[in-house]
Amino acid sequence: MDRRNMGMSRRRVLIAAGAGIALTALAQPTVAGPVARKVAAGPEESGKRADLAEQAIVARHVRALWGLPRIRLGTLVWPASLPERSFAQWHYWWQAHLLDCAVDAAYRARTPERIDRVTTLARGIRARNITGWTNRYYDDMAWLVLALERADRLLGVRFGDAVGDLRTALIEGWNPDIGAVPWRIGEEYYNTPAIGPTGIAMARLGELSRAAELADFLHTRLRDTGSGLILDGVHEPGGQVDRSVHTYCQGVAIGLETELAVRTGEPAHHRRAAALVAAAEAGVTDTGVIAAASGDDSGLFMGIFARYLAMAALSLGDTTAADIVHASARAAWEHRAEVDGLPFFGTDWTRPVTVPKSPGTFPQFTGSSAAIPANLSRDLSVQLSAWMVLEADYQLTAAGR
Repeated sequence: MDRRNMGMSRRRVLIAAGAGIALTALAQPTVAGPVARKVAAGPEESGKRADLAEQAIVARHVRALWGLPRIRLGTLVWPASLPERSFAQWHYWWQAHLLDCAVDAAYRARTPERIDRVTTLARGIRARNITGWTNRYYDDMAWLVLALERADRLLGVRFGDAVGDLRTALIEGWNPDIGAVPWRIGEEYYNTPAIGPTGIAMARLGELSRAAELADFLHTRLRDTGSGLILDGVHEPGGQVDRSVHTYCQGVAIGLETELAVRTGEPAHHRRAAALVAAAEAGVTDTGVIAAASGDDSGLFMGIFARYLAMAALSLGDTTAADIVHASARAAWEHRAEVDGLPFFGTDWTRPVTVPKSPGTFPQFTGSSAAIPANLSRDLSVQLSAWMVLEADYQLTAAGR
């Protein structure tokens, strides 16, 4: 077991933060090269496509945090302005998904460089969070514990007591009167984006009864009986339901039912997972391709959905789930642009990626990107979704699914 030393003082981190921000202010802003809107087909092999998505994100987004050695995070946009490269804003849960994608790549083709990337990204999350591994948001903590648990289980890379600390925080957030965890400490909103990944984490960490209770909550309290889709959340007390439908809510519900089907052998969970996949195909795909998102947080929704569809396909043999992943990966790849020879993906995988209208290059940013016309594909979240679907496509192809 590879145990990574996470020892670092808060004082050291704060001093490094100040110095790093000062150095960032003196650095040159990121500049992108020419954009190719019409690109060649590229590699047919799914693993090579996933490789290129990985290379693009590493080259464009992954940076040292505040000059600290072997501690890295992903900038939230690319090209990034000077303030954006200082990590004043950093989005804990985006970084958790970046770490999870790094685990995917290292598991697909283990190399010392990839293992080091997993280590430095996890260290970056711990350092930037300053106070420890935990925060006030149960969805954030669930996403991170899933990534760290996979790093341990699949790669043998463990980060001290990180998984235990996060597991304890999730269990302490449990409201026995409701039978679920809320979105955030002190909140009374119980939503799928917190309940779903928490349930998956509980299943993987041996808390099957809690995982089953969370699955039942989603099935009985947040499933729309007409469409079969999972809704966003419910306010308690009062029972007011937010009826928003998001792709990633379907994904985490499918993932939770799949985990329970495999771990308990109970047919009810298998049936629920299959029903959710069928409902999602009908309700949140566009001719079999995962429905478009926008930027910011929603940029991650498509990739999360793809990750857990692939899990249902691999673990339960769900061919509909496999078909959605393959169609979505193919569409994302076919509609990409290329910048400096590396892929750049859009928010809608059924259409060519939108790129800035400036002649062949991205603008050179010198200040906040708020003054730049919005191009949502710049968000790390959007690019991570494409990386996730391409890794999922590889996993299914390698398994003959």
